[in-house]
Amino acid sequence: MKHDTPEHLLTDANLVAETGQPLAVPITVAYGDGIGPEIMEATLKVLRAAGARIAPETIEIGEKLYRAGSTAGIAPQSWESLRRTRVFLKAPITTPQGGGYKSLNVTIRKTLGLYANIRPCVSYHPFVNTKHPTMDVVIIRENEEDLYAGIEHRQTDEVFQCLKLITRPGCEKIIRYAFEYARAHGRRKVTCMTKDNIMKMTDGLFHRVFDEIKLQYPEIESEHYIIDIGAARLATQPERFDVIVTGNLYGDIISDIAAEMTGSVGLAGSANIGEHVAMFEAIHGSAPDIAGKGIANPSGLLLAAVMMLVHIRQPEVATRIHNAWLATIEDGVFTADLRGTGGSPNAYRPFGSMDFADAIIERLGRKPAHFKPVRYALAPETPRSAPATPPRRPAAAKAMVGVDVFVHAAGVSAEFLAGRLATLAHQPRPAGFTLQMITNRGVKVWPGGFPETFCTDHWRCRFVGTDAAGNPRTVSHAEVVDLLHNLISDGLDFIKTEHLCTFDGEAGYALGQGQ
Repeated sequence: MKHDTPEHLLTDANLVAETGQPLAVPITVAYGDGIGPEIMEATLKVLRAAGARIAPETIEIGEKLYRAGSTAGIAPQSWESLRRTRVFLKAPITTPQGGGYKSLNVTIRKTLGLYANIRPCVSYHPFVNTKHPTMDVVIIRENEEDLYAGIEHRQTDEVFQCLKLITRPGCEKIIRYAFEYARAHGRRKVTCMTKDNIMKMTDGLFHRVFDEIKLQYPEIESEHYIIDIGAARLATQPERFDVIVTGNLYGDIISDIAAEMTGSVGLAGSANIGEHVAMFEAIHGSAPDIAGKGIANPSGLLLAAVMMLVHIRQPEVATRIHNAWLATIEDGVFTADLRGTGGSPNAYRPFGSMDFADAIIERLGRKPAHFKPVRYALAPETPRSAPATPPRRPAAAKAMVGVDVFVHAAGVSAEFLAGRLATLAHQPRPAGFTLQMITNRGVKVWPGGFPETFCTDHWRCRFVGTDAAGNPRTVSHAEVVDLLHNLISDGLDFIKTEHLCTFDGEAGYALGQGQ
């Protein structure tokens, strides 16, 4: 397995300078927005006190740049820092709502190929209130595709579209990563969650790849849940789960839920791992409502930094910090978002961000008494990438057999629209296409539609290639252009098209609901 480590660490985990002292590892640091600066300062204070060998490079990202006119929220020189250090410790940022702003978090993950998002969700009972005292779940979320591709369009007066993209290489990388993570950490089970009872092609691909890859890990138990019942079971019986692998949107939602179930979303850190770069961050947002008050909990970012230290091959420092943090929790030292449940005199005294950091520093070198002490090994415990990007499969035999044409037409019935389209399908060729189906919001409304079905101004019109005898045939791009020309000539507003293709004879398109 290839482990993604900064180039200067690849050959020797214990590189030292000529003076005999360990080299400081360059990392890129962003203080972020809202509570970001205060929890980053607290985190770096602990790292310095614990002897972390790091050389931070600070970059400015987020709201200030947005407000200054940068729709990306990041400057070109900041990209240069990230690509040079390959390690990013990032505090939360704020993405302005509305306008043309895109999420910088998503942009960074996708631009740098950070395909795996790892979110451990652990209960700290009885010192942190939770209904799930034995919870210990790791959620591994695909991090680059799905609806987070961010490809959205307004298509009609009434209809907006968000494009969901799922790729086989993306599925293979994240699912293999989940099994490798389980193997490396001695985890017993990997659970896949999808919605392939509805999205049979996209989520169906994720499920199929899971079933393929699980066969290579016979020592690890595997199972699949539909995401809705899986999330319900996670909320009520988290002890049933160990490692969960799922898509981008589902993983985003259930990891926040799982983190909150442990007692507070403020306790959860995360790693974003790619083949070349890694980013570490808390899973929570910038919390502008409490920004500047010095009361924010730095735990999520600090535990993300612990993951970072393991990544840059400083496991001894990671161990020292994590055990001190656990001892601090055991002693009833909490920020305002948490309350202790034990008999400690500090149990109900809220500590500020920096006071909490100082309390951790005071306990450096201590091990927890109640919790099992952590011990990070020098060898990376977390697989930093799946084996190199999966090789591309031989191209399938692809044949185009029709086209879905999406039409903007307000105030018309499906029957009326079908009458116009059926005629146009045979011009100028008498044996070109046949109008097979019209759907509205995915459900078939012609032929045989129901009057109870609510329709908008957005229609999917499916044309299939037919010969003079009405038999199916392949069609050409030129014939599709001819068809569209016919629609334009008749004054119909087509929005977009989707070619209907077979791959090795298997349909690469879904039926309409009710078809």
